[in-house]
Amino acid sequence: MDHVALLDIINELNLKVIHASRDIEKITIRSTEISRPGLQMTGYYEKFVPERVQIIGSAEWQYLSDLGDKKRYEVLDKFLSYKIPVLIISRDLPVFEELIKLSVKHDRNLVVGTKATSSIINDLVNLISLKLAPMTTVHGVMMEVYGIGVLITGKSGVGKSETALDLITRGSRLIADDLVEIKRVDDTLRGSCPEIIRYFLEIRGVGIIDIERIYGIGAVKQFDYIDLVVHLEAWDDEKEYDRVGLEEEKIEILGIEVPRVVIPVKTGRNIAMIVEVAAKNNRQKRLGYNAAETLNERVKRKIEERKFYYVKE
Repeated sequence: MDHVALLDIINELNLKVIHASRDIEKITIRSTEISRPGLQMTGYYEKFVPERVQIIGSAEWQYLSDLGDKKRYEVLDKFLSYKIPVLIISRDLPVFEELIKLSVKHDRNLVVGTKATSSIINDLVNLISLKLAPMTTVHGVMMEVYGIGVLITGKSGVGKSETALDLITRGSRLIADDLVEIKRVDDTLRGSCPEIIRYFLEIRGVGIIDIERIYGIGAVKQFDYIDLVVHLEAWDDEKEYDRVGLEEEKIEILGIEVPRVVIPVKTGRNIAMIVEVAAKNNRQKRLGYNAAETLNERVKRKIEERKFYYVKE
């Protein structure tokens, strides 16, 4: 997506519309840059970028308030003559009559927000950045396990949803089942679920279940950042699986590498418990501790000690 609909921004940030332009449904935002037109209020337009979202805070409002009615009209008339996508008034400040009349005259969008200027700007940047972020979809399950965002992948029927249900009963939280939407936000990967299937889980033999209704709000989460990919596959006796973990496997998603572990599924194995251990182990690695490397160093030291002993003898 290379743009965000202005109406979506207005609705998601709960902004109050004072005047809507005739083409408001067609107006889109393509940049996270937000402008506070203080300089423009004083008459400086050389570096003005009208395509940005414009926001008037308490400083700009006070400046306009101190102007006489005639001067304020002239200042706002020139400002609104530029084709700006929207003008936001923060802090629920009173809207000047001249501003309303000129919004109608120039057919500009005028809205009001209740939050502080910095909060509205922060919300705008976060929302627009998320909407404009590169996105892909993955067939799998997204969970929060001990504070770690875990993406569970594997072929259909391998047991992803059943593992998720087991994890939920053990205290983990469901984010998405079947279809995971992944967005790259800066240098992180944000996993979420399409709204239409959010918090639903499919269990073969039972059908569709609503995790939020059955297990409560504490068992679900709207989104999380992907820290680990767990790939489930049917046990293959001919395949040599990693038993030590010295070499960390990674998978690239939207240009970002994420640690990946492959867990073979076999009757009698507690997959949910193994996923929990994988999540905890991943957290330990992020904190700088690697059990495999620690054991390897111990073995090396023991070998060196024995070599020294035999040489001495």
